[in-house]
This record gives sequence, structure tokens and C-alpha cells, in this order.
Amino acid sequence: MLRPDSFARVSAAAVVPEQIIAYVRAVSGSRPGLIGSCIAYHAGTELVLVGYPLPDPTDETAMAAAVDEALTIKGLSRLTVIGPVKPPQAPAGTRFTRDCYALLPLPPPSPGQKLRNLLRRAARELTVQPGRLWGVEHQALVDQYLANRSLDPGTIHIFRHIPGYLAASAGSLLFSARTTDGRLAALAVGEFASLETALFMFCFRDPLAALPGSTDLLLAALIDEALRRGHARLNLGLGINEGVRFFKRKWGARAELPCFQGAWDIEPLGLARRLRGLFSGKHQ
Repeated sequence: MLRPDSFARVSAAAVVPEQIIAYVRAVSGSRPGLIGSCIAYHAGTELVLVGYPLPDPTDETAMAAAVDEALTIKGLSRLTVIGPVKPPQAPAGTRFTRDCYALLPLPPPSPGQKLRNLLRRAARELTVQPGRLWGVEHQALVDQYLANRSLDPGTIHIFRHIPGYLAASAGSLLFSARTTDGRLAALAVGEFASLETALFMFCFRDPLAALPGSTDLLLAALIDEALRRGHARLNLGLGINEGVRFFKRKWGARAELPCFQGAWDIEPLGLARRLRGLFSGKHQ
């Protein structure tokens, strides 16, 4: 049964973006609740279970127990599970995507010479300003990104709701990299609601205005903010592609937290019993 309590402690212990309740509610409108030691989001007859248990996100036993509890919810038609392993309850043939979150310890390893050069060059031409106000320029960068890439509808939906997320989450912070003449060259969004794990949520850049190293400069600013707040690590997000993975590796992040995601339809109990009776020759 969903229990809409103790949400603050979930975000305070978050290690992945889906555990930041203000973020998920802003981009999905779903209803959060605790199932076992995991947060879940209910929308109609569908449920998304974030199978990273509190306080240990790699506790496979606790994740499986939460899936068991989710499967007892009446009226559920479809269950999506995101977690460090495939849930044992998933029916045979269920398709899962597999990726890994890159975690950067704080303070981070000393940057290499090439990265130091990039940061110095970018710092001469760009100034990073932290804030919370999302303006027309920020939206234009996102719109430009969406216009030049073929993305799935879910990703587009999330990107369209970044302003709502910033307004809803007191732990979020917007970093704007501007040129000497004030033009917005790149932006990043960090999330600091968790007590130990800061989150690198989004990053966009203007291909014309952003110099090499602009994204690194934004990340450096986000790291400084996380250190100031006393965080122990920074989640740089999923691997996605080799270019993204390389960017994270050069900062010293390691792919440490697996992420499996899969969904399956829940068979109504009455139908399951009728089918069993049919194939056993006992159906009347």
C-alpha cells in the first residue's frame, strides 16, 4: 500500500534523480509514496518503482521486497522498475535497458593538465553565475537543443518541464555561463536536496557561443557548490553514449551504480486463475 509520508527523508538520502520527489512530481505529475524502503510514483493504474532502497541503494533483497509489495496493489495494470539489478519477479522476456550512474567523489581527484588548460581558457572568456531564475535565454538554449536532435517523447517532456522543476525544488540551482558581453553560452542545473549526494541534472550549451571547456567550467562551479554544502559525492548521471562517458571519466568519475529499467503488464488475478483452470482442463 502506498504511504504518502516521510518524503523529506527520501530526498535527503537520494543518490539518483528519481529519488528527488520535487523533480519527479514537476515533470510527471505522478503521486509519490513509499513502498517498503523505496520511493514509487503512482499515475492512474501504472506505478514506477525506484528500486534503490533507503539507506542502501544496492540492497537487492530490499528492492525485491518492495517489488513484491508493489505487485499486491489493487488495480495496478503496469509496473516499471528502475534499480541496481533486474527484479526477480519480472516475467521472462521482459526487456530491460542497462546503464550505469557515474559517481564522482568529493573532493574530486586533481584534474589532468589538459583539463586544467580547458578550465583556464574557459574562465578567461566566461563567467559562471549561480541562481534560480529561468529566463528566455535559458529556454532558447533548450529549444535549440531539441530542434537539432531526435529524442524520445519522454526526454522531450522532461526538458520542457525544467522551469517547473526549478520552481518546485528548493534544492535545485541554475548555473549560467556568460560571455564577456553577457550572452548566455551554456547552462547547468544541479540538485542539492540530498545530504550526501549532489546531482548533476541537466546541461545545455550554445554551439556558437560556448568555448571548449564551457561545460567543464559549469561542472567545476557545481562541484564547488557541493563542496561548500558538505556533499560527499556527485552523481554525474547515466552514461548515455561514449562522448558523455569520456567527459565523466576525465573528471575522475566512475560508473559505480548500475541502472536497469524495465516494465511489464500486471495480469489480473481473476484472469490468471481462469487461464490456469482452462489449461489444466478444469475450466467450466
